Amino acid sequence: MALVEFRNVVKDYASDGQKVRALDDVLLSVGPGELVALVGRSGCGKSTLLNLAGAMDFPTFGVVFIDGQSTSGTSDQQLTQLRRDKVGFVFQSFQLLHTLSAVENVELPLLLAGRSNARESALGHLRAVQLDGLEQRLPHQLSGGQMQRVAIARALVNSPKVLLADEPTGNLDTATGNAILELLLCLTRDQNTATLIATHSADAAAIADVIITLRDGKVADIKRK
Repeated sequence: MALVEFRNVVKDYASDGQKVRALDDVLLSVGPGELVALVGRSGCGKSTLLNLAGAMDFPTFGVVFIDGQSTSGTSDQQLTQLRRDKVGFVFQSFQLLHTLSAVENVELPLLLAGRSNARESALGHLRAVQLDGLEQRLPHQLSGGQMQRVAIARALVNSPKVLLADEPTGNLDTATGNAILELLLCLTRDQNTATLIATHSADAAAIADVIITLRDGKVADIKRK
């Protein structure tokens, strides 16, 4: 079963009194262990699609499903639980809390969810992203690539079904960015997540199982390996 599914999704916004169509009749299905790259020019709808896939926004028409659950017509409490338990986010700017150590950043979602063994799980996820020995460092004591690894560990610590990454290599040099992409691919396979990456990077698109090109909010092309 698809972990992320868009059925004829349309998303409209109002701008200066005018209707702007950000997504137009999008059909999309992403299964377990599959990495999908969303490519296209700025403003083509990539970030909007990610926001809908993470239940951070909702379609004007059509339906978005996360692990079989529709994001529309759902209570705030159910949406909070859906985002917490089923979705992990990785951002271009890392979004780490600068007063917390690497391990504290990773364990925070577990503590907020009232989970047991938060520290043990956080340490295990930092090992999975090859940050052994750096657990107590603050973000300013880490390189950009290391901060992104912490962000990835934090996104995966709740064992989400869906991993969403918005330009995850945008602030990294080429070599570091490629290492992060390889890590995302390995973790997608190992944890059987459905991973969507919005990117301008040709290297990111090259590792993907599926490349979806968006143009003016429409799916212009789909390439599968």
